[in-house]
Amino acid sequence: MLPIARSELIQVFRNRSVLITNLLFPAAAAAFFIYSRDTFQGDGGLGYIGAVLVFTVGAFSLYATIVTTLAARRQTLFLKRLRSTAVGDPAILIGSVLPVVVISVLQAAVILGVFAVVSGRPADVALLVTAVLAAFLMLLALGVATAGVTGSPEQAQVTTLPISLGTIAVASWIGIAGTESMPWLKRLLPGGSATELVIDAWNGGVPVADSLLLLLPTVGWVVVSVALAARFFRWEPRR
Repeated sequence: MLPIARSELIQVFRNRSVLITNLLFPAAAAAFFIYSRDTFQGDGGLGYIGAVLVFTVGAFSLYATIVTTLAARRQTLFLKRLRSTAVGDPAILIGSVLPVVVISVLQAAVILGVFAVVSGRPADVALLVTAVLAAFLMLLALGVATAGVTGSPEQAQVTTLPISLGTIAVASWIGIAGTESMPWLKRLLPGGSATELVIDAWNGGVPVADSLLLLLPTVGWVVVSVALAARFFRWEPRR
């Protein structure tokens, strides 16, 4: 698993397209939101900006990069060759996505750290960490599932758009309008409950027990995504 991860890490830094589109773009977008935080605050206050930062990194650095990476490795028959070795399927998948996951988590930690320095620290750091990890786990599972229906890295630019833009749109909708109206619809959408959890963690004022209930829809999306990945993921190009 670790040799696969090391190889993938080298490939990430060699691929300029991935670096610019899926790593540098989220960082630039995050810098814009941090600089303009007073303009974009809605009902969610600073917590809303924090949620948008989380999903900007998660949607592009994590989700889109995973889909592109797995589609590329399938197209070049790299995944098929790995399956002919003694390495098991779970180890192949973990090794393939591990560098992207670690980079994304570190990127999110740095961006949220900068945001906390310039805007004030979150009310509940532990709850914020839980929210970010839950959101990233959901996007990771969705990435593997989406890779199952993505035939090439070029196609990934299209297949990733609904989730990438959709989760950011949901985060913006909840952050600006709140959850007073249509609360369960907003929470059941991908990223909706995780957005509310980030807002609660940053702004405070909500009992931890109530906030942790918001993990359930996110966990539900993880279960659905794993089931879809098991059904649709392919190790070699479709004929």
